[in-house]
Amino acid sequence: MYYNGVYHFFYQYNPKGAVWGNIVWAHSVSVDMINWKALEPAIYPSKPFDINGTWSGSVTTLPAGNKPVILYTGIDRAGNELQNIAFPKNLSDPYLREWIKPDYNPIIFPVGVNASAIRDPTTAWLGPDKHWRITIGSRRAKRGMAYLYRSRDFVHWIKAKHPLHSSKDTGMWECPDFFPVALEGKKGLDTSAYGEGLKHVFKVSLDATRFEYYTVGKYHHDHDKYVPDVSSPDDSTGLRFDYGNFYASKTFYDPAKQRRILWGWSNESDRAPDENTKGWSGIQAIPRVLWLDSNHRQVVQWPIEELERLRKKQVYIHDKEVKSGHYFEVEGIRTSQADVEVIFDVSSLEKAEALDPAWTDPQKLCGIKKAEAKGGVGPFGLLVLASARMEEKTAVFFRVFKAQNKHVVLMCHDPTRSALVPYVYQPTFAGFVDIDIAKTKKISLRSLIDNSVVESFGAGGKTCITSRVYPTLAVGSDARLFVFNNGLEDVKVSELKAWEIRKPLMNGS
Repeated sequence: MYYNGVYHFFYQYNPKGAVWGNIVWAHSVSVDMINWKALEPAIYPSKPFDINGTWSGSVTTLPAGNKPVILYTGIDRAGNELQNIAFPKNLSDPYLREWIKPDYNPIIFPVGVNASAIRDPTTAWLGPDKHWRITIGSRRAKRGMAYLYRSRDFVHWIKAKHPLHSSKDTGMWECPDFFPVALEGKKGLDTSAYGEGLKHVFKVSLDATRFEYYTVGKYHHDHDKYVPDVSSPDDSTGLRFDYGNFYASKTFYDPAKQRRILWGWSNESDRAPDENTKGWSGIQAIPRVLWLDSNHRQVVQWPIEELERLRKKQVYIHDKEVKSGHYFEVEGIRTSQADVEVIFDVSSLEKAEALDPAWTDPQKLCGIKKAEAKGGVGPFGLLVLASARMEEKTAVFFRVFKAQNKHVVLMCHDPTRSALVPYVYQPTFAGFVDIDIAKTKKISLRSLIDNSVVESFGAGGKTCITSRVYPTLAVGSDARLFVFNNGLEDVKVSELKAWEIRKPLMNGS
């Protein structure tokens, strides 16, 4: 949340080790979302209603008195998942270090629902009837559920007769998120915004797949019902904020810059013994600004502008042809921590491969058509965190296919050769890119590289992918960056800008 000039980040944390358990609400603060100061935990198990865990939730700032309130899921001794509330002890403390849990908790007891599967309350929104509303993730048998609760005073909550939304055969819905987006422009909207000129986004993290999915649709506030657009599949074939290692995400509205910010968690893919040796596990991806695409079918994401303050030494390349089967190295900067933006010119699509109608899953398609599998138009892109002889490398690339009367663009992360050590989880990740490549003849890519993580944004943020990789040779000054083309068609780098990234300030973490 943003409160009185300070960004507050609350996150699930185990203070006793780099494994899951002993979960508290850790708390860090920042004035720019880049440089952070870690504080003592905001909430930890201490009461009968949360003695076995203080799990995920959200923060809402009440307009009356400008007072932030935490809603969170607590686990009692019997394993019931209860919804609780906490308030700042001292609003004059700029960091809001201490939080109080009233003894009248829980404010929502699991009546008429699965008591072991109802968690992660959302940020609340205020309806035109002056009732607050939240939704909480759950399931009924195999049906994913987003139960709706209403309150006048934010303490006494009543479950609505019907859920805000549900979908069959999707399993447990974790970390739901529900917020409005403007039909035009990039400005964010307050969570309580309603009326004309907007749509709503509904996101869930599916426990069954460990991926997240979202739909764009209409919120009928008169009936408290959310209906996805026809163009938004409401199942595990649908849209995703990120097609890689990205889960349990949460957005918030930043009133300081009128933007909606998305945070996501990326867990480790390393070997378990190495995780224990490191003494930490899991990272947050870079905060992203999120808005509705001009086609109104999907959202677009882009790293927050503050990240650019970490850029230092730069290299620039333009109008460089990359012939079929060739590559070149981007030299002049340290690339183990880098920010790379490149625009590829794809002037000819004549040799694009035919798209098999059975290739509907982009991740499976990427597993078949990896970076080293020569194609017609592509694969072309970047080899990041690569060793000098390319024994280790992580490929970030595009590949263009021909399907009936259109071209289909696949964006892919291929880390299958990212590390020489065995037993590291190295899945390919991929998503299709909603772009008319035959019309534009160009496609852009931005990749953020940071030692063990690669975050990529295709076509200006239409498709995003995050991967965790653990090279042993391509480390520090030995990490290299290459541009490659394994397609039959030549491509051109119209423009490439790459910056070294300096480390942010992390006080106390």
